[in-house]
Amino acid sequence: MSVETLSFGCRLNIVETEAMRRLAARDGRPRLVVNTCAVTQEAGRQARKAIRRAARANPEAEIVVTGCGAEVETEAYRAMPEIGRLIGNAEKLNPAAWAGAARGPGAVMEALTAERADVPAMAGHTRTFVPVQNGCDHRCTFCVIPFGRGRSRSVPAGAVVEQVARTVEAGGREVVLTGVDLTAYGRDLDEGLSLGGLVLRILAELPGLARLRLSSIDSVEADDALLDAIAGQPRLMPHLHLSLQAGDDLILKRMKRRHSRQDAIRFCAEAHAARPGLVFGADLIAGFPTETEAQFDRTRALVEECGLTHLHVFPYSPRPDTPAARMPPVAPEAIRNRAARLREAGDAARARHLALQVGKTLTVLAERGGTGRAEDFSTVLLGEGIAPGTFRDVRIAGHDGTRLIAEAQAVPPQADRAASMCTGAGA
Repeated sequence: MSVETLSFGCRLNIVETEAMRRLAARDGRPRLVVNTCAVTQEAGRQARKAIRRAARANPEAEIVVTGCGAEVETEAYRAMPEIGRLIGNAEKLNPAAWAGAARGPGAVMEALTAERADVPAMAGHTRTFVPVQNGCDHRCTFCVIPFGRGRSRSVPAGAVVEQVARTVEAGGREVVLTGVDLTAYGRDLDEGLSLGGLVLRILAELPGLARLRLSSIDSVEADDALLDAIAGQPRLMPHLHLSLQAGDDLILKRMKRRHSRQDAIRFCAEAHAARPGLVFGADLIAGFPTETEAQFDRTRALVEECGLTHLHVFPYSPRPDTPAARMPPVAPEAIRNRAARLREAGDAARARHLALQVGKTLTVLAERGGTGRAEDFSTVLLGEGIAPGTFRDVRIAGHDGTRLIAEAQAVPPQADRAASMCTGAGA
């Protein structure tokens, strides 16, 4: 292969990087494609370090850099002699850009339509990410991603269904709908479909799809159609990852979030009532500027009050040119301490959830490395010898605090199980 890739940051970048690898390989030239992230300063530092290291190791390859980092920190990347070309986020999925017609960073805020990352089931992956939305119309005070991704844009529903269908035909067992602001899906289209409506259409039209998941959602934007899908569609997996960020109303206001603490608690209660057994993950920031110990305690209390199980904890890191970076900061040692305590709370919640699964028989989709994923996204240690992409019903013998452990003798593989399960799901 004449093209190698490096991807930093979000799941959307991962699938876009695979699409770019295919575009960049068409003319046979040796290239290194680097898809950068701008969510923190550290992300940019790591990307530039990796570029310098790669240039030393591959002096003959043209280094092409794109992504949010290239949009937000353009001059820092332009100053690097190792980089042969910058391609803007608005053009990186356009074949013409790889033929030499790219304008470079700076056009993403003008983009009016979503770029399609047309990638079938990715080699070696049992889970395929399908981008359905890009960009963000919100302006959270800690975030620069809207300036790297542009305004919110949705992929038409018909094109999404076609992409998922091709993924299923290529052997994909599980599809994850992803985007920058996923619950904003459809607002820029004239189709009358929200994210919930899109989910219902995919499941109705594609009975051969075994599992459908959602990447991170904004709970305050979830509509009735999405709750209907959660309640009534067993192929929509019982795991939601929520962009909560904090649990104190004043901090949420200073973040310019659109929900209150009570909004988050109410959504989790309603969703759990609609689908008993539903599991929640969440993004939470520790040590946001001006945060007091009492305000941090309210964020930590959300773990219990919302029933959170899978936490992504981010110690606050100031991003230049954001409003939050100009607010009075929390001491670095306090940020580290709060992040550690928040992770401890998350670890304890996950261990409690795993303990409740012991003795149950769960349907697991096998992955590489002798592990798999249960429907609630818990990792299950299966042992060697089970082919990735295989469904197994396994009895849970125990857990190690982070993973469930299946009994040594799992139920034998059932080749037709996924198809029969899907046909009878009643999308």
